[in-house]
Amino acid sequence: MEQRASLITLGVRDLAASCQFYQNLGWQMASNPSDDIVAFNLQGSALALYGRQELAKDAHVEFADGQYSPFTLAHNVNSADEVDTILAQAQQAGGKLIKPGQTVFWGGYSGYFADPDSFLWEVAHNPFSVLSPNGEFRWGGHDQT
Repeated sequence: MEQRASLITLGVRDLAASCQFYQNLGWQMASNPSDDIVAFNLQGSALALYGRQELAKDAHVEFADGQYSPFTLAHNVNSADEVDTILAQAQQAGGKLIKPGQTVFWGGYSGYFADPDSFLWEVAHNPFSVLSPNGEFRWGGHDQT
């Protein structure tokens, strides 16, 4: 198996509301909205929004209602100021600020917001890693090829 994630799928409660949230963040849909699934192209992968119950049926699992999902998505940026700007943008788009941007134990600067389905997004500036000009993130600044 190659070391990459091609598609991140979020099981959402209200497909239309979640689609609107990501569009309010300025994201462009990669697919025509349907009754079942919406996709947004990312750099090197895609984010799909799929009805929570339909995703549960497809995966043959049940989702318990908890306050937050037990994982986070991360969006790395080039500066602490960018972290604060994006956290504010997420709030304006209808997201909930969970943790304001702040210096963190590992030496970077990050904060968290939740989308309408309580999926947690970390927005972070990691001074020890770099974003390439095309937006690709390299952990530790090293190319792992």
